[in-house]
Amino acid sequence: MAIREAHSADGTGIVYRTGGPAQAQPLVLVHGWSADLRCWGRVFDDFAADFRVVAVDLRGHGYSEAPAAGYDDSKNWAADIAAVLAAESIESGALLLGWSYGGIVISDYLAEYGTGAVAGVVYTGAMANIGRGVPGAEVGESMQRAIPGVFEESPGRAVRGFSAFGNANTGPGVDKGPDAQRLFGASLATPPFVRKALFYRSVDNTETLRALDVPVLVLHGSADPVVPVADGRYIAETAPLGRASIWEGAQHGLFIEDPARFSTEVRKFAADCAEKS
Repeated sequence: MAIREAHSADGTGIVYRTGGPAQAQPLVLVHGWSADLRCWGRVFDDFAADFRVVAVDLRGHGYSEAPAAGYDDSKNWAADIAAVLAAESIESGALLLGWSYGGIVISDYLAEYGTGAVAGVVYTGAMANIGRGVPGAEVGESMQRAIPGVFEESPGRAVRGFSAFGNANTGPGVDKGPDAQRLFGASLATPPFVRKALFYRSVDNTETLRALDVPVLVLHGSADPVVPVADGRYIAETAPLGRASIWEGAQHGLFIEDPARFSTEVRKFAADCAEKS
């Protein structure tokens, strides 16, 4: 395992963690809003058994730099992913996997750079679009309850805002407490101005989805209260080679709620992509 840093087109330092065999297929993990590269928990190590895993800290999150502005520019998000791929000399065959807001980021990358370096795309509990009135960009009830508290600098108000998510990110299992606290801590560690800035975007990546020439897998919980399952279905139905695996009764953080199933479905998708290439 190694922690490394790339520099995006605007100079922002983007920190990422690598693991797994250097010659294995690259699997790039892109976390969601107000999370960090540690959010993946045990699936990082599981994937590192046979993938070359690259887990990114988005700008403004984790150990990456947090510039004062620029979060509303899709080209910046696209360049962040491109910088990491370039730093790792990944030019083909990568699987991009985005969770929640990470789905918007990988869509921004695909819109700007295309699929030359990409073998397939996985969206988990994710949206590709954001903004009022934009298709496929509905906001779940938990997020609606959390805003505007989660944008506050007041610790008490922020904590109360994040409490609206409940166990959405982990599922209801009694063994999920440590994971829930880890994710909660990462959310509070994300600067409030960054949390707010990410929602002041309006991006419609529909045409990018329609033009994708690589397989797309959508993994989504039917009971996701953060990103509604309709957003996942929109991605799967718009991408020409898209398909959806809807987990009945599951919520937002599928890779924590059922890591074994998550790993199995991603591996099967990777194998399918290899057959099609």
